[in-house]
Amino acid sequence: MASAQGLASLTQACFAVKRYRFSGPQGFSANSCARVCPVICKQQNTNFVVAKSSKVRDFRIFKSVQLDQFVTSDDEDEMGESFFEAIEELERMRREPSDVLEEMNDRLSARELQLVLVYFSQEGRDSWCALEVFEWLRKENRVDKETMELMVSIMCGWLKRLIEEGNDVADVIDLLVDVDCVGLKPSFSMMEKVISLYWEMGEKENAVLFVKEVLKRGIVYSEEDDRDGHKGGPTGYLAWKMMVDGNYRDSVKFVIQLRESGLKPEVYSYLIAMTAVVKELNELGKALRKLKALTRAGLVAEFDSEDVGLIEKYQSDLLADGVQLSKWVIQEGSSSLCGVVHERLLAMYICSGRGLEAERQLWEMKLVGKEPDGDLYDIVLAICASRKETSAIARLLTRTEVTSSLCKKKSLSWLLRGYIKGGHFDDAAETVIKMLDLGLFPEYLDRAAVLHGLRKRIQQSGTVDTYLKLCKRLSDANLIESCLVYLYIKKHKLWIIKTV
Repeated sequence: MASAQGLASLTQACFAVKRYRFSGPQGFSANSCARVCPVICKQQNTNFVVAKSSKVRDFRIFKSVQLDQFVTSDDEDEMGESFFEAIEELERMRREPSDVLEEMNDRLSARELQLVLVYFSQEGRDSWCALEVFEWLRKENRVDKETMELMVSIMCGWLKRLIEEGNDVADVIDLLVDVDCVGLKPSFSMMEKVISLYWEMGEKENAVLFVKEVLKRGIVYSEEDDRDGHKGGPTGYLAWKMMVDGNYRDSVKFVIQLRESGLKPEVYSYLIAMTAVVKELNELGKALRKLKALTRAGLVAEFDSEDVGLIEKYQSDLLADGVQLSKWVIQEGSSSLCGVVHERLLAMYICSGRGLEAERQLWEMKLVGKEPDGDLYDIVLAICASRKETSAIARLLTRTEVTSSLCKKKSLSWLLRGYIKGGHFDDAAETVIKMLDLGLFPEYLDRAAVLHGLRKRIQQSGTVDTYLKLCKRLSDANLIESCLVYLYIKKHKLWIIKTV
């Protein structure tokens, strides 16, 4: 007998691309379904038998996979003679693992079979044997929940080792194919772990390559553990990672490029990319508002026609991408997603200030049975008011006829602010008067903004009728004190003073 240390010194990496099964003592026969990654597969002396005490120590020092919840100090007592006999027979590699296990089936407990998996999953052991053992367990219907969790944990450890040691993405894919062949379907959490490892290591190109290879090879995975609101499988999860890091445009391009290259991302990945479009449009709007503030302060030059053209093109390109993504969702997804699609489109058009398009999405949402929130109607109303979309404003205001006074005031306040933002102060003054006629009092800042806008226009055009009319109505409602209005007629060098 030799020690475990001696065994470790004799093990070396096996760089064969294929994994083989036993056909008998004379040689090997290729297994058509299996390819073990070079780093995971280890070659060792087939006639080498390890003593019981050495094997027990292997479990004590085992650190290559995070299996603490499966391997405890009590496991030493559960390692009977049959367990060590099975290990020795499997290490001799003279018979098929399934034949060895079949022969010893009645002598091995469920816990011992789990420990066999753990033993062969260690670095320096023939990891393919762990896959063979799991395949036999599955065929014998002896894979319970705990055994499945154990094998998934082993699998994740292998994946982590491959990635951290800098192996090719193809090796990671091959391992996923191998475990699928033995009945362990790759789960969403496995895909998530691989992508996260690449991402956290700064190997973002490998993360993209991994997702492409998964789609190219058509690797099927279980979605039972996707509890975070459908991240869309590997494509959607990577797009989501990009979005969380603030790379909204990259997230959109990534999903679109996959689809246009002939691959088929998950439907939910299109929705994630649409969310990224919304966020990018929102960031663009924030940046433009900051630039305009700096321009008013005289800190930066005003936009010239070329700048405006580039901004409009960038915004239009984003909207076009969002519309294309929405078409793919409707084409490939279920009808239950239509409401979500229109909701995303609505958010896109709101962020880009497109009132008519936003209004259309409101009605589209209603048609598919998804009632928009009342605040969304008011926001769209304000956008339409800023652009003086008269017909859209009239349609949107019809809902206020059957709402409470509080809701009516809220909607008319949004309308008023939209007119103010767009510089339409005559319409703003009419809205204030309409609110007063309904017994609703506009907020002080809104009233002040309208009066300020009208005063500026008087200085430019000399038109005072709207201003005087509004002042009279505000005074009658006791919202302002009586005031004197001074008007200078330059032609006659005449000042006119009127009490309002």
